[in-house]
Amino acid sequence: MAKNNNEGWTTVIKPKESLWSLNLKEIWDYRDLCSLFIRRDITTAFKQTVLGPLWFIIQPTMTVLLYAVVFGNIAKISTDGLPQPLFYLAGVSLWGYFSGCLGKARSTFTGNTNLFGKVYFPRLIVPISGLVSGLLTFGIQMALFGIVYCIYVFGHLPGAEYLNINYYALLFPLHVVMLAGLGLGFGIIFSSFSTKYRDIGLLLNYVTSLWMYATPIIYPLSTVTDTRLKFIMQINPVTSIFESFKYGFLGAGEFSWNWLAYSFVVMVVLLLFGIIVFNQKQRNFMDTV
Repeated sequence: MAKNNNEGWTTVIKPKESLWSLNLKEIWDYRDLCSLFIRRDITTAFKQTVLGPLWFIIQPTMTVLLYAVVFGNIAKISTDGLPQPLFYLAGVSLWGYFSGCLGKARSTFTGNTNLFGKVYFPRLIVPISGLVSGLLTFGIQMALFGIVYCIYVFGHLPGAEYLNINYYALLFPLHVVMLAGLGLGFGIIFSSFSTKYRDIGLLLNYVTSLWMYATPIIYPLSTVTDTRLKFIMQINPVTSIFESFKYGFLGAGEFSWNWLAYSFVVMVVLLLFGIIVFNQKQRNFMDTV
């Protein structure tokens, strides 16, 4: 018999939901918990550190210096005439956010086993909170990118004449959404399979390392002259995002609406497939994890 909710029901028993179900309303109802996870991630990153947020500046700075010495000066890899610090910093910052989203989503099940076994909440909150908390690091590094950019432009340093910010820079929010979506999609797929096969996580770490070199971070796409190799690299869904960002903010790169649309479609397909796999695994992952 149906009764009024005012009578104080605390448990609602429903049939199994479809594998396609994302249940955005339930995720929104748990938004306070999502905020707690975000604060947890940020606090954990700064806990027991001497320099705190400065690490988010030191790390990309040291990486950029290493790239400039090894790839810029020793290997003599072109940067399309752009200042090396800006060229490398753009790639390092974007890749850092993408790989961070991928890593946090990948550890959704294996990193929260104890918590999932004690209390129920929408499991997707964990990887979603990772995407949001990663924006802090990304924001700091983008601020560093902006400072270096201004130093070159207003200081009239060598290479500044090649810098040409244009209206394609307005696509930056789309770039962030696509990087987050691709990281979430790939991450929850690997996370779902790693509940039973733990070496999937090790495989992802290896693939991510190789993936970075298949992305135009330390070199521009224009240096790839072989047509077939260039096509293979453009199949990489993050390639068009990196090239689009550099084209908009630095004025160099190979911008293509077609390849950017391709990356967007790949992101949507990955998210849909990831949701199916994730919803299937979350029902019984405690039996296999």
